[in-house]
Order: sequence, then structure tokens, then C-alpha cells
Amino acid sequence: MSDPKIIVALDYPTESLAFQLIDQLDANQCRLKVGKEMFTQLGPAFVEKIQDKGFDVFLDLKYHDIPNTVAKACEVASNLGVWMLNVHASGGRRMMEAAANALANQQNRPYLIAVTVLTSMSQQDLSETGINTTPAEQALLLAKLAQSSGLDGVVCSAQEATMMRQKLDDEFLLVSPGIRPTGSKADDQRRIMTPIDAISAGSSYLVIGRPITQSDRPMDVLSSINLEIS
Repeated sequence: MSDPKIIVALDYPTESLAFQLIDQLDANQCRLKVGKEMFTQLGPAFVEKIQDKGFDVFLDLKYHDIPNTVAKACEVASNLGVWMLNVHASGGRRMMEAAANALANQQNRPYLIAVTVLTSMSQQDLSETGINTTPAEQALLLAKLAQSSGLDGVVCSAQEATMMRQKLDDEFLLVSPGIRPTGSKADDQRRIMTPIDAISAGSSYLVIGRPITQSDRPMDVLSSINLEIS
């Protein structure tokens, strides 16, 4: 596949466990997401090892700080050669514009996307932080802000994808976690959807973790999902 739509989330306590999975996967059929747990433990060298095996990496560190700090962090992440990285849209316009500007002249510029509302958050969770709109309304507000700040896309629930496709540019990327193949457990995700429904709703890329990583035959699950969405 020239542009695989599945991003497999790596969430392991050790590098050896991660590579037990990675060595079973095909870089032509998926990309890999490195989040806070593994990056904090293993650092940039782990990202480089994955890339050496041919995988594109989505560095999921969700930067959220003052504009200059986020811009510098994005620049360093870009120098690692990652395919995609992200910030929190709630950091605001100046922060997102600073991040986008820091990457603008990179030779192999990664996609820069923003987190809108975490898929684990319910209406009650938002209300407790003083936000009195629905998760969908807040996600759209932040997505519009990210687009106008020069970002390439957002992380959003697939349940919001149809609404966002109606309000945002067609080329604006929608990266959706909380994807669960039919019959899978929801785990700690609240706003979930099946792969084919997410693609049909307008999601550009799907982040899938445990249904693949905890399977006895991860490559079979990955191939099955790719067949379904193709």
C-alpha cells in the first residue's frame, strides 16, 4: 500500500516486547505510533530503530506549552525524520502558528496535527474542566482553529469525522483513535467506531492499538482491517 491508513499504537513497557510485534508487521500495510510511555523510556534512538526497519512514525507527544517551547520541540522532532507529530489545539493559535512556522522550511516536513478532545473524555469530563459544550462542538471549534493556524489536520473521534468533513477542507487530515474492529472490547475508550465506518465517515488515518497489539496473530488482524477498508 502506497499510503497505509492504519497507524498501530505501540504501548509496551520494554523495547524487546515492542519489537516482538514490529517484527511481525509489514511497513507497507501500516505506520507506527510512538507515544509518551515508550518515548520517555527509550528516547529518540527507539524512533530511529523503527524507521530503520522501514516504518513511518507518528510521534504522539501532544506538545502543549508556550509558543517558543513548542516550536523548538517540533523542530527537534522533525529532525528525527518522523512522518507526523502533534500538539494540543487547546494551546491556542499563537502556539500552533509557532509550531507550523518552525516546520515550514524543513526539507522533509512532517505532518503537524492537533489534538482536539481526547477520545477518553465524556461530556461530564469536559464539564468538570469548565467547558460546557459537547465533545463534538468543542472538537470542531478546535479543529477550525488548527486549520486556520496552518496545521495539516487534527486528531479527532471518528464520530466527529462526518461533521468535520462538512466544515473543513477536504485535504485536512482527520486522524482517528478509538477504532475498534467489530467484536473488539472498548477498553478505556468512550467514543469508538469500526474501521470501515470511520473511513466512510471521513477519517484519513486510523489509530489502532490493542485489537492488533494484543492479538496472537497481529498481521492477520492488520491485513483483515486493510481488506475491509479497501
